Amino acid sequence: MDKYVELAKNTIEKYITEKEIYDPSGDDLPDEMKSVRAGAFVSIHKGGALRGCIGTIAPTCINVAEEIISNAIAASTRDPRFPAVRPDELNELEINVDVLTTPEPIGSPDELDVKRYGVIVEKGFKRGLLLPDLDGVDTVDYQIAIAKQKAGIDIDDDDVKLSRFEVIRHV
Repeated sequence: MDKYVELAKNTIEKYITEKEIYDPSGDDLPDEMKSVRAGAFVSIHKGGALRGCIGTIAPTCINVAEEIISNAIAASTRDPRFPAVRPDELNELEINVDVLTTPEPIGSPDELDVKRYGVIVEKGFKRGLLLPDLDGVDTVDYQIAIAKQKAGIDIDDDDVKLSRFEVIRHV
């Protein structure tokens, strides 16, 4: 199993069954998980359907491993779209971890590619993000519309700032 996914899985299982935060100190984590800081998303699926997804655009923790631990707990217990994961569901979950590159501002949607880039849409204090290469998201316009909806920005409002980022997806 991929070490990033394994860390998220172990974290979720420990937190859901024991209400304790997983300690990865005994794990053989890759050096970049301990030395690199980056935003990361933990996505949980059950039966092919989204079951939870929480992440950070920019790093908030001392390293990627801590970022994954924090976001795995949040995705499994605090995604407002879903109830907290139950212990009886743990064996049915599929977990992905996306580590984000630093977002870069872009001038137009022409600089996006739904398979390669995620998008961040901003207007004032509202901000929405959509990861790249998601099932059912086949056009840049649809990708931006979903990000606007997540941010609470009118879908027809074109007066927004756009940024793009890439991810390293761990499955």
